Formats: sequence, structure tokens, C-alpha cells
Amino acid sequence: MDGFFLALFLIATFLGGLTSGLAGFAMGLVVSGIWLHIMTPLETAALIVAYGLLTQGYGMWKLRYALNWRAVAPYVISGALGVPLGTALLAYVSPDYVRIGIGVLLIVYSVYGLARPVFKPVKAGLAGDLGIGFLNGVLGGLTGLIGIVLAVWCQVRGLSKDAQRSIFQPVTFLAAVVTMVSLAFAGAVTGETVKLYLLGVPVLFAGLWSGFRLYGKLDDAAFRRIVLLLLLVSGLSLILPRLPF
Repeated sequence: MDGFFLALFLIATFLGGLTSGLAGFAMGLVVSGIWLHIMTPLETAALIVAYGLLTQGYGMWKLRYALNWRAVAPYVISGALGVPLGTALLAYVSPDYVRIGIGVLLIVYSVYGLARPVFKPVKAGLAGDLGIGFLNGVLGGLTGLIGIVLAVWCQVRGLSKDAQRSIFQPVTFLAAVVTMVSLAFAGAVTGETVKLYLLGVPVLFAGLWSGFRLYGKLDDAAFRRIVLLLLLVSGLSLILPRLPF
């Protein structure tokens, strides 16, 4: 990778860290828009997951005062059951159609949320949390979109910004661990990938630090708007590449 492409890689890495520090998710969405132009999809996936371990781990440590493992456990347990089902469905369901369907739902939800800033939070118990965790696992196994379902769920429940991140970040971190092991066995971790990873770590942490500095200045309403905007961009990114133009 020459100097120009390396600069693009590092800029994307910084922006991905900044986004993760600010919102707790969507790093992959930010970096893949650039990385896929200069690296293979397998290298991109491996680096997103590897950096995800750092971003989510750092986020968990920064928000350790808000972590409640009893609240996280239902999503982890049911999600672990959902992932194999989602993977099995790959043989019967087109991931492209699923991405388009999820993209439409994300766009509708985020536009509605942005247009109607005041809403009544949804009340849910253990059964609801287990169901959402299972759905999150199925979608993750089918499309790799771990965490988006939880981000929406935390929004509709009206949780505070710290409470939201203390749920979807640990779940995403554990999913990244499993995915990283799978990618390692698939041969995605090469010498070139490790070299790029090490070069990007300082830049990633610079972005993370900057993102958390901005996060500390947000109130719950501002954080909600940022998450909705990222969900809107996520939905558009799932649909626009599939449109015939």
C-alpha cells in the first residue's frame, strides 16, 4: 500500500474511532466506505472486527460505572441462540433482500424519530429483551449487522445515553470476539493485515478519545438525534448500492 492509500486508510480509521467514541457503534459503516476501495472485502472485515474489539472494549471501560451485566445477559444468551439460525438461513434466504428490508425499516424509523423528537418510551420485560436479543442474533448471523437492532430497541425504550451504550456495546464486543475467531480460522489474518492494524491503532485511539470528549458534552436528546442520524445513514447505505443506477 503506497503513501496515498495509507493516508486514506488512516483517515478512515480516525473517523471510525471518532464515530465509535461518539455513538458507540457504526464504525464499520464509516470505514468500509473508504477501505473497500483500497483493500479486499476479507481484509476490510478482519480489520473492522479487530478494531471493533478495541473500540467496544474501550467504550465498556469508559462506561464501566453504567454496566449492568444482569441487563445485558438476556441479549447475550438469546443472541447466541439466534446467530446459528441466522447463519443457517443463509442457505435459504437472500441476504440482499434482507439488507434492503432492514434498510427500509431503518430509514422509516429514523426519519419518523427525527420528525417527532418527543415520544412515549416503550415498556418491556424479560420476554421482550430475550426476543430482541434473539432477533439481533439472527440478523447478525444472516447479514453481519450486529448491534443495530439493539440500538433501535434501546432508543424506543427511552433509555439514557449511558444505559443504551452499556447494553449494545458489551453485546457487540462479545459478538466481535466470536467473529474474530471465525475470521482467523478462515485465513483472514495475514501479515499485511496485522501490519495495517498496528499502524492504525494510535490513530484509532486518537479518534476514540476525541469521540468520547464530544460524547461527554451531549445530553440524552442530542445523543438520540445522533444515533437516529447514524441509523438513517446505515439504512441508506444498505439500500443505495442495490438500486439499479
